[in-house]
Amino acid sequence: MSRKSRQVKIGGFDHVEAIILGGGLPPVVQTMWKDRLTYHDLQGDAASSLLARVGQLKKLGCGLLRFAVPDLASAEILGNLASMVSMPLVADIHFDYKIALRCLDFPIAKIRINPGNIGSRDKVEAVLTKAAHNSRPIRIGVNGGSLPKNILKRVDEGSLDSAEALVMAAEQELAIFDEFKFNDVLVSIKASSIADTIRANRIFAERYDIPLHIGLTEAGPLIAGLVRSTAALLDLLADGIGDTLRVSLSDNMEKEIIAAREILKAAGLTAAGLPANGIQIVSCPKCGRSSFDTHGFTERWQSRLYAMDKNINVAVMGCEVNGPGEASHADLGITGAGNKVLIFSKGKVVRTVEAAEADAAFEEELERVEN
Repeated sequence: MSRKSRQVKIGGFDHVEAIILGGGLPPVVQTMWKDRLTYHDLQGDAASSLLARVGQLKKLGCGLLRFAVPDLASAEILGNLASMVSMPLVADIHFDYKIALRCLDFPIAKIRINPGNIGSRDKVEAVLTKAAHNSRPIRIGVNGGSLPKNILKRVDEGSLDSAEALVMAAEQELAIFDEFKFNDVLVSIKASSIADTIRANRIFAERYDIPLHIGLTEAGPLIAGLVRSTAALLDLLADGIGDTLRVSLSDNMEKEIIAAREILKAAGLTAAGLPANGIQIVSCPKCGRSSFDTHGFTERWQSRLYAMDKNINVAVMGCEVNGPGEASHADLGITGAGNKVLIFSKGKVVRTVEAAEADAAFEEELERVEN
């Protein structure tokens, strides 16, 4: 890794955990809540479910959790949630500076704005002044689909390429921060174009030591999004660019977190707060020989396995051909054998059970496996 950005602290007040971004520390994985919060979500059983899911996201490796805050009512709801959890929460705000000011009254750890769409100079000053007073960092989010009109005009005229335009948009926003001497800032520069995202982040990283949140915007559904995000992020991570990342998918938050972890692992990195190796899952694609539902089993167990604090290899195989033999390295594996299910460790079968008992038996054996 060739880039060492300056450090920015997020959280570390009241009951909120502290996270340090930058300075060569491991990248922090984040995701964004997919649904709009309501007051009902913070009541009774709904609140218990919500808090349990936030806790599960944390176990999976999520360090920052972002929420869209489109109005003042949403700010109140997120503020109440922030008082209930220790994970640092981020408020994503556009257009109305009053929403940002209200969010800063709560233990919300960070806000994401674009000064250019917050409004007049005095409104921006009010937000930055309050954020500085409350020690809340701000992320400037620049997206290819929402460039300022003066910059977009030059792109359309052909006098400015898209990657330089993204950097110029970030610099235009940063100039406002510099004017008010606000330094507790992060930047994200995202486009749906892989090439533009890579080039823009490289240009910015050469010019500034500001921590970068990396990702690909509008990446797409699960398969397309994973492929395109991996292509963009691996190049950046190889250059030491990326202090925090989100893999944006048209899918659930859990898969976004797992995807980010696997991309970091492919880059030879470990996400902040996770074991150096963590759970390694291998599974066969399934074919006509299969007598075990590898797809269903993996889907049921994937999030649970990734949430475990263990450095082990787990294999989910479809038949005896590619079971204990091909997965002999696995600390724990499971495969089908006719009407039975075999559970094995290091290539040796340790248990044979009926298919209906597979999950319970696997769980018991998993508890016995040591790191």
